[in-house]
Amino acid sequence: MGKSKTKLSKDVYEAELFRLQTEFVKLQEWTKDTGARIVVVFEGRDAAGKGGTIKRITEYLSPRVSRIAALPAPTDRERGQWYYQRYIAHLPTEGEIVLFDRSWYNRAGVEKVMGFCTPQEHTLFLRQTPIFEQMLIDEGILLRKYWFSVSDDEQLRRFRSRLNDPVRQWKLSPMDLESVYRWEDYSRAKDEMMVHTDTPSSPWFVVESDNKKHARLNMMNHLLSSIDYYDVQRPTVELPERPVLSGNYQRPPRELSTYVPDHVASLLGDPE
Repeated sequence: MGKSKTKLSKDVYEAELFRLQTEFVKLQEWTKDTGARIVVVFEGRDAAGKGGTIKRITEYLSPRVSRIAALPAPTDRERGQWYYQRYIAHLPTEGEIVLFDRSWYNRAGVEKVMGFCTPQEHTLFLRQTPIFEQMLIDEGILLRKYWFSVSDDEQLRRFRSRLNDPVRQWKLSPMDLESVYRWEDYSRAKDEMMVHTDTPSSPWFVVESDNKKHARLNMMNHLLSSIDYYDVQRPTVELPERPVLSGNYQRPPRELSTYVPDHVASLLGDPE
């Protein structure tokens, strides 16, 4: 099926998004109940829409069950470890879902293009990664890998929109600008990565993401459809009647506590 050229209306998008988010809550409860371990890898170019999709997936999920792993640059100590070691520390235990906002595939992308690893380290990565991922699968981990694909024009448009946006400026770094200048280098690195790591047991799923809303719904629906989860029966919770108070308790005077100032009152113009 080809990609849709018609944009969804806001109402249709929000309704379908909420339906999928409801299904993710069911997936979470199934994961807890069955002790499943789920790993979802989000990769792709800068500004391709990975972070926004992760936010929509986790919006209603418990952080005790569903965790986001977004690792910073490795420390000197981590550089001395086996490459996969720091990622292994973030893998899920029974009953957990971990979403990797970038992952061990940093070595196939930014490290390769920017020269942060040696050619030998990159070659070893391409050879070891299918073995590493097969080990995860053999262990019973449900592994899903998504590549968010964005065009160069759309990526540049998104970068420009971040320049003067006070809440998104932090998303724009010198490394992002390098991705514009080195577009073809990143393309070649991605193609080489796909050749070695798009395997039958651990395939890559490409998400066309020039339209962010479509990309979110497509990816979320695909992930849900790839896991044979079911609706877990939850125990019925009944709220008790409000107890009759004895009247012996007296709240301490307000003056003994430090309250947060009423900022809203100043917005409403209410007198102090």
